[in-house]
Amino acid sequence: MGLFDWLFRSQDVLGIARETLEFTLEASEQTHPNEYMGLLRGTEAQKLGLDRDGLVVTDILVIPGTESNSVSATVKTNQIPNDRKSVGSVHSHPNGVLSPSAADLQTFGRGDVHIIIGAPYRRGDWRAFDSQGEPTDLAVIDVDLPDPEEFFYFDQEDLDADIQSERNRRRGQQSDTSDDRSDEFDDWPGTDERGDTS
Repeated sequence: MGLFDWLFRSQDVLGIARETLEFTLEASEQTHPNEYMGLLRGTEAQKLGLDRDGLVVTDILVIPGTESNSVSATVKTNQIPNDRKSVGSVHSHPNGVLSPSAADLQTFGRGDVHIIIGAPYRRGDWRAFDSQGEPTDLAVIDVDLPDPEEFFYFDQEDLDADIQSERNRRRGQQSDTSDDRSDEFDDWPGTDERGDTS
């Protein structure tokens, strides 16, 4: 499984938050006559108070270094964050055409849903497509969006959990490829569970 497959793994996308769709329409209009482009990010429906499994598109990630003009937008793939909640893409067509181009179809394989927004960027000036470029339904859902600060919030406990998870992953790989030796440094005297010396 490649990086893009992992980042854009198959998930049930239930719809897009109304506020998120309105944001993309406004951003597309402000970017006109150039194309607007971003990645769609989902939030678990249950975290939004919905009694269903799946994701609701709640955020748009604009990737640093994205270049656009009136006929294309290009994302620098080395700038795409490792975000497990990415579910597809959104971009505008300043010419108003609401169907994918051949270049669009090449990027649609990465993610479950892709939105094209066309000028003049009104509420009905968008369409959703699946990874094959076929039109698909995408519900517009009224939900209260999470606080944007939560997207960037982490504390020492989160960092410690990530470190422990990485250690566990590496130990699993070592047991598959070594002679059953665990990470020798974890058991050294004077080292706590995070590897810090006392």
